[in-house]
Amino acid sequence: MFYLFWHSISGREGENSGGIWALLLGSVVAIIQFLLGSFLTPGGFGLSRWVNACIDIVTLPALLPFGAYILLSRLRRLQKIGASEYAHFALLWLIPASAIRAVSWSAQKTPSLLVLTPLLWTAVAVGLPFFIDLLQRIRLIQRRGFFLLSIPVFLGMAALPFLAATVYWAFFAQKTGLGFLLFFITLIPMGISLGKSFYRSCVNPQLFYD
Repeated sequence: MFYLFWHSISGREGENSGGIWALLLGSVVAIIQFLLGSFLTPGGFGLSRWVNACIDIVTLPALLPFGAYILLSRLRRLQKIGASEYAHFALLWLIPASAIRAVSWSAQKTPSLLVLTPLLWTAVAVGLPFFIDLLQRIRLIQRRGFFLLSIPVFLGMAALPFLAATVYWAFFAQKTGLGFLLFFITLIPMGISLGKSFYRSCVNPQLFYD
């Protein structure tokens, strides 16, 4: 449902961005992850639980489509390459993973898995393209000072997937206040992207068809 919403406000951009590749590879990876199970068995609420969130639950699953997108673009299997196209690719990739994980996680009856984790995946899938687009704009506007201006953008892009894992850990460890605070921070890049796309589609929809 979120993919359809994102596609509607971002226009036709991303229609030829490897949707078949995203669904196919996402399904294969999701099945492999389901068969292999968890790579790390966490204990308690400490560091091992956070590492488990990074490897098995939040960070790595959300970053896999990013790596696949870069690889396919290098192999020239994608017709379009850009920030918005990655968001389409990642959201499609995560649909099979969400369906398969829902089956295995439903037995645990844990809201942090069934409700929070797909939201964090979505925040990373749409948030990373926000930073990529920001880097592209900085490069166009300020070429000489690109390196200095891009440092905080690179840091934000690198921190987002791990911040999402920290959100999961905080809710799992029943640190609700910290969890909500970090959760809203994690949603900021996605919120800006959604607001900008929605505003542009309402003010001048023709922008997406030129």
